[in-house]
Amino acid sequence: MAARVLLVDDEPQILKALTRALQDEDFEILSAAGGEEALGLIRKESIDVVVSDENMPGMAGGELLSIVCREYPDTIRILLTGQPSFEAVARAVNQGEIYRFLTKPWNDTDLVITIKQALQRRALLSQNRELLQKVREQSITLQELERQNPGITKLQRDEDGAIVVDDVDDLAEIDKYLASFDTDEQG
Repeated sequence: MAARVLLVDDEPQILKALTRALQDEDFEILSAAGGEEALGLIRKESIDVVVSDENMPGMAGGELLSIVCREYPDTIRILLTGQPSFEAVARAVNQGEIYRFLTKPWNDTDLVITIKQALQRRALLSQNRELLQKVREQSITLQELERQNPGITKLQRDEDGAIVVDDVDDLAEIDKYLASFDTDEQG
């Protein structure tokens, strides 16, 4: 499935130019003419990356990205501005936790690379969350094993580093216990 990129700018010709810059990429491009319209789209559609202009009437891009950060933290946020002011960029970084900011006029290659890197970051963060969840589950399993069999998580090693098993019956018990988790997951 193509990544969804939302472009937000109050100037139609800027939206067209941004869309044209991204047309050869494997992105599904959505666009909005302002912050409120963008929020409406984000509430209806799953958006991977938002690229928003800073200077827009009604709602500034930094404000939009701050709301996106709070309500949709997995969506990567990029600020695009024609008049970069330190205050606006600092506010967007601090409140909207933007991934990057680009200046107008932008370089099409830089825009594409930035969005691709943002998508890679999003994928890595998602994998990180999944791995962290697995580690938590495994930790709970180990705690349960230790509770039922005190000392079972303590390993004894010989001088070559091999694990020493005192009682083969203990291994059979462990195998039965671990097999119960496989049965629970399948059922």
